[in-house]
Amino acid sequence: MKNKTNFAIVGAGVISTSHARAIAAHTDAKLVAICDIDQEQAVKLASEYNVDQTYTDYEKMFADVDIDIVSVCVPSGMHADVTIAAAKAGIHVLCEKPLDITREKMTKMIEACKNFNVKLGAVYQRRTLEAAIKTKKAIQEGKLGKLVLADAYLKYYRSPEYYESAGWRGTWELDGGGALMNQGVHGVDLIQWMVGDVESVFAYSAPLIRNIEVEDTAVVAVKYKNGAFGVIQGTTSVYPGQETRFEVHGEKGSITFADSGFKQWDFMDNNESIPQVSNTEGGSNDPKAISSQGHYIYVDDMIQAVNENRDPLVSGEEARKAVDLILAIYESARTGKEVKVSHKGSNSIEII
Repeated sequence: MKNKTNFAIVGAGVISTSHARAIAAHTDAKLVAICDIDQEQAVKLASEYNVDQTYTDYEKMFADVDIDIVSVCVPSGMHADVTIAAAKAGIHVLCEKPLDITREKMTKMIEACKNFNVKLGAVYQRRTLEAAIKTKKAIQEGKLGKLVLADAYLKYYRSPEYYESAGWRGTWELDGGGALMNQGVHGVDLIQWMVGDVESVFAYSAPLIRNIEVEDTAVVAVKYKNGAFGVIQGTTSVYPGQETRFEVHGEKGSITFADSGFKQWDFMDNNESIPQVSNTEGGSNDPKAISSQGHYIYVDDMIQAVNENRDPLVSGEEARKAVDLILAIYESARTGKEVKVSHKGSNSIEII
């Protein structure tokens, strides 16, 4: 049995550093290879983490190198391609968000990992935040009573230079969307993880400021399956970027938290003091400011999931929920209709 779990990274862009840093920090992990279509990018990342092997072809890397787990950090619309190739090579997958950008691709990558008996885990690091975990627990314990409103405010700033820095950014083909699919997907995932599945949405979205194909601004009215209503606001076009903020209100209490911690923790029959929690990873103004602490948790979890033969913390089926929700939002904005959210494979979205 090997002393360490061998990791590789496909895609040496901005987010790959969070994966590399997390892998390097783990005593049971070793980063053995890096792949990027830009050889210079691969070599640059490899030199920073003392990795000897670099590739421009991930299928060749999968064939040549002894890899246990691969971190998929390519543009969003390529996640399924790399994941399926890894599964065929018997390599477990830790996929950066979003899982992919279409229902069909997500279904194929989930099925491929099942068919080839490899684990598929996804990175939604906001689920590891103390504030989110405490909020979910309070909801489950009934401290808020019947839920009434659950809102997510995801107001980022991304400059024109950010979108110009890579040809795939801001495109339907490879980014799959804008403020919601790329930046806001973390908050979209988090609100439904804390509160429960979404029944339907009605949305407006458009590129109001940036010269991109996809939305830089979206406003969504949400109906949850538990009967609560809510709002999701996502943007990359406001300056400066704001703290991401989550508000959950029920008949017996309210909880509000942002990147800097809890703002409100009030219950009708309980005078608990507001919990003190560590700050989140930030990144509302600069994607390079995102911490790798959450990624470390997912790297550790993937190692344990493989060793214990169990599902990862966020499985493929769980990871697709946020994307299915965002795709329903886009369909609503396109049609001007309320749209039901479905997680049933590649079935078409139902307009109400």
